[in-house]
Amino acid sequence: MSGTITGKVAAGATAAVTSAVENVARTATTLTAGGGFAPREVYESSTQITRSYYLGHHASALNKMRQTISNVGLIIECRDFRVPICSWNPLLERSLAASAAGERSRIIVYTKHDLGPPSGNFSKETSIEGYTNGRYQSGKDIVKTLKKYHKNSYTTKDVMFLGTSAGARSRNDAPNNDKHLLESIKRIAREADSLTGMRAMVVGMPNSGKSTLLNRLRAKGMGLPKAAQTGATPGVTRKIGTPVRIIAGESADDPSSAGLGEGVFIMDTPGVFIPYVSDPEDMLRLALVGCVKDGVIPSVTVADYLLYHLNLVDPKLYTRKFDLGKPTNDVHEFLRAVATRTGKLRKGSELNLENAADWVVQAWRRGDLGRFALERVTEETLAHAVEKAREPTVSISQARKREKEQRKVAQQMKWAGITAPPGGSVA
Repeated sequence: MSGTITGKVAAGATAAVTSAVENVARTATTLTAGGGFAPREVYESSTQITRSYYLGHHASALNKMRQTISNVGLIIECRDFRVPICSWNPLLERSLAASAAGERSRIIVYTKHDLGPPSGNFSKETSIEGYTNGRYQSGKDIVKTLKKYHKNSYTTKDVMFLGTSAGARSRNDAPNNDKHLLESIKRIAREADSLTGMRAMVVGMPNSGKSTLLNRLRAKGMGLPKAAQTGATPGVTRKIGTPVRIIAGESADDPSSAGLGEGVFIMDTPGVFIPYVSDPEDMLRLALVGCVKDGVIPSVTVADYLLYHLNLVDPKLYTRKFDLGKPTNDVHEFLRAVATRTGKLRKGSELNLENAADWVVQAWRRGDLGRFALERVTEETLAHAVEKAREPTVSISQARKREKEQRKVAQQMKWAGITAPPGGSVA
């Protein structure tokens, strides 16, 4: 159970994180005092923020996957298009990787494409300012970069970008749909050419759309109702499901089914989180998109991180919606406006900022407060992620011990008058 988050750990970090948010709010007053609004260019994440959501059933599910993997010919990995880099779990990939070319194929599916940045045709509710000033990328640019990156992998057979709408291109002009994914799966099954058909496994981080994807493939491929339970919060699927047929087997009446054997069956799996997230801002990204259960990180903190991005993209995304006369970096001023507009009140008509924070985060997740990615996707950021993934996997307790030792060394160097090396690392 090493690395498992408890309520005590999460609650212990809340006070420190809330204090950090209040400090940012006070800083915001200084920034705007000169007259013109200046958004925060960098988000100052608290080092006290909870940096793991690796639960007991994540570990047991991963062990079960390792035991089952020898019978699996295809891995379908789901990643969230809004956080395409930090929704990649290197531990999951290493545990289920093929040991040789041709042993096991992989398709990477970037889900929720329609909730990410537009490809270039900006709608009325979507700001263009944040994209044209270079702070944010268009969906087309992200897709192009990711396709180029995955092209060099010998195990990755295909890369797909799917929207939340079933069976068709999303309103955001997603490059692919369910039919394209089924065709890719069929090609891989034919290459395997097994009489018993092919077994596939859908994997990914919590709440990345795995169960929803399984249900959509079953509906499109077999015309059958959903087989996996779904929900808007992580943790709905807690154990590996039984194989579900998504593609029918060979039939004399259908020449195109040749080589499919008994068909294609897919297994749903629980989301598996990273044992330890080294960058606090990555944890905030994952919390904002819903990969982390709401409440693990204080809702006001997550709302403050959303406000930071909204100000960089275009403050009008919220000033008009919540009747704010001018933009703000102060999360409490922002949430007071949200609570007033949406009627989030306590007894005695007191504004309920926590409920307002929950509401505004859910609104962004639905795409009602702008659509943008939370991280830049470039060759450099992808290379950095790969380099970081090569580091040994550590539990949260091991990471805390290491950070404590690093702080101790840094303090000793400070007393001795020694300057820390570039990057601040003293390990």
